[in-house]
Amino acid sequence: MVKLYGRAMSRRDVARHSGMLSQFAGVRLVTLGDGVERGIRMLEFRTGSGLRFTVLIDRALDVADCEYRGAAIGWHSPTGFRNPALHDYEGEGGLAWLRSFSGLMVTCGLDHILFMQSDAADHYHYVHRKSVDSSIHGRIGTIPGRLTGYGEHWEGDECTLWCEGVVQQSTVFGEDLHLIRRIEAKVGANEFTLTDRIVNHGFYRTPHMYLYHINLGHPVLAEGSRYLAPVRDTVWAAHADDYRKQNVGYRALPGPRERFHEQVWQHEMAADADGKVPVAVVNDDYAEGRGEGCGLGFLVETNKSQFPCQYEWQNFQEGQYAIGIEPSTNHVFGKPFARERGELIWLEHGEQRGYTTRFAVLDGADEIAAAEARIAAIATQPADDYPMPSDRWEAIVR
Repeated sequence: MVKLYGRAMSRRDVARHSGMLSQFAGVRLVTLGDGVERGIRMLEFRTGSGLRFTVLIDRALDVADCEYRGAAIGWHSPTGFRNPALHDYEGEGGLAWLRSFSGLMVTCGLDHILFMQSDAADHYHYVHRKSVDSSIHGRIGTIPGRLTGYGEHWEGDECTLWCEGVVQQSTVFGEDLHLIRRIEAKVGANEFTLTDRIVNHGFYRTPHMYLYHINLGHPVLAEGSRYLAPVRDTVWAAHADDYRKQNVGYRALPGPRERFHEQVWQHEMAADADGKVPVAVVNDDYAEGRGEGCGLGFLVETNKSQFPCQYEWQNFQEGQYAIGIEPSTNHVFGKPFARERGELIWLEHGEQRGYTTRFAVLDGADEIAAAEARIAAIATQPADDYPMPSDRWEAIVR
């Protein structure tokens, strides 16, 4: 049964109460028409629970807007959802990616993540290609996708909204990696699932690295919001040399700050018995029109075997106020560190890697408490906002 407006409804009930499902929920294709976003194709999902999110077909089928009952979930940066035709991948010493960085989820990869890097290109067997030069977080997030399908699918009295597409990161005498992405959301639910496959379509042995930059903004992020995660160990912090300089730890989150410099942490996460790693940001005090202390949060659930590493990105600068949940295939020191430790993924022709991630709104104090209890049962995160980084880099076993 589909749950809409507080009651369970069969497919027949839904049909009796409307001319089309789109009165309550659905997925539709639109094109943005102004400014830097002009020309971008976008899919708008509405589940009927109050959850609305958009998928940018022309930006790797990444998730842009996300809101729940009028409350923003996903972060909007000053860049807007910039048309990739305007993007200069090689620009600004490799930092031009930041001019297209916005939205709930930005995909990073497919052969490179993290900061700029120049690598030997011997594996491509082309005398004129001496190196592969990668800008920050790789190329995939600004490549248009090919939409292969979208719509609604009924199975009995349950309806699934879905889309699927292919994004190709390809060149001559180099990588030919394909991202096949499917996004599904149940009508009446306040969550969605993203399933990716990365396939080496080419015939060169090719490296693969992958990361989701999942960015939450106000009001999920607010003065007093909390970061909840099954942190077994805090491995590293970019600001460890002056750990308390900005007076912001990993767990208790502040409001917007003047001249705040980003902070990044790598936490070693524990997984539950099914290998799942849930991480959430919650605002216990959010109560807009819903009663005192209702609370609002957002949870990201990954698979430890797929994303063995996790970062926490803090950007509390005024006008750019955001926090990032970042599951990753590799440690924060990137490709050189992965090569040295034998942890870099290599894909031969036809080989693939799969990733399934769940995104869920936490609606109210009860759902927040349940998520917090579940996380605490997996691992008790450090009570100290400034746990001393251990520098213990656990081996990644593929």
